Amino acid sequence: MASYKLLLLILVFAGAFIQYINGKLSPKYYSSTCPNAFSIVQGEVIAAIKNETRIGASLLRLHFHDCFVNGCDASILLDDTPGFIGEKTAVPNNNSVRGFEVVDQIKAKLEKACPGVVSCADILALAARDSVVHLGGPSWNVGLGRRDSTSASRSAANTSIPPPTSNISSLLSSFAAQGLSLRDLVALAGSHTIGLARCTSFRARIYNDTTIDAVFAKSLQSNCPRTGNDNNLASLDLQTPTYFDNLYYKNLLKEKGLLHSDQELFNGTSADALVKIYASNTFKFFEDFAKSMVKMGKIKPLTGSQGEIRINCRKVNWK
Repeated sequence: MASYKLLLLILVFAGAFIQYINGKLSPKYYSSTCPNAFSIVQGEVIAAIKNETRIGASLLRLHFHDCFVNGCDASILLDDTPGFIGEKTAVPNNNSVRGFEVVDQIKAKLEKACPGVVSCADILALAARDSVVHLGGPSWNVGLGRRDSTSASRSAANTSIPPPTSNISSLLSSFAAQGLSLRDLVALAGSHTIGLARCTSFRARIYNDTTIDAVFAKSLQSNCPRTGNDNNLASLDLQTPTYFDNLYYKNLLKEKGLLHSDQELFNGTSADALVKIYASNTFKFFEDFAKSMVKMGKIKPLTGSQGEIRINCRKVNWK
């Protein structure tokens, strides 16, 4: 019996190792080592969204902001310590990214079910997909097998994540640096069909931009004055901020993008054609969004013996 158990253990870990060859990710990575991983993550995500609908957009954004800084490695989840400054206080993230407590809850459930098996980076990838699906968007097969970083880079977060003031050329450069194309940029920007943005993110646009519908700009100014109320919120998609649809693109056609970077996608450049396609064809938007999410999820993952599987997503195991 002991030899049988040993053989079974070897086969399980061999199966996991095979999934890591050449850094390839596989949707079946946890089929032997944590078969309930999908249902655990999905259940916690749905519960969190039922408690606060906005959290779905926040979990999706966490995955974006993680992958754009040295790859999809859960570096964004590391808390600052007396001797370490991570990414949470970087300009694009400080007082902005959220959902960390939900990730903690998911991780705790997974640690009970299969200790030390599911990475925090994979939790972010699964939570992003499950959030989109629950809010009415498309599904996709999430490649799994990422491992977690043991460090983070505040400076890289400050330079790698495009700010809401970005123009089209800087957006293209930021995405190209991650191996993502113009199509990926326009499709992934559709994530702004859900969620909210702070006044600080769109203040300059509603007072200074010329590529904005005047009535739309005026409607936002009482909630976002020229000074003060920095943390007041507005919907990225005015009509359906808690439902994943293609109205984000329809708003761009009317110069009603909330962020300057949003409206740059429909401002007389090669991105215009894709915006028009997605505005008129929800199926095509969903199809391309799903493909681009898979592509983004493959940005420089740690695999094999790289990194670790954090027991607590907020800190490395050896500290």
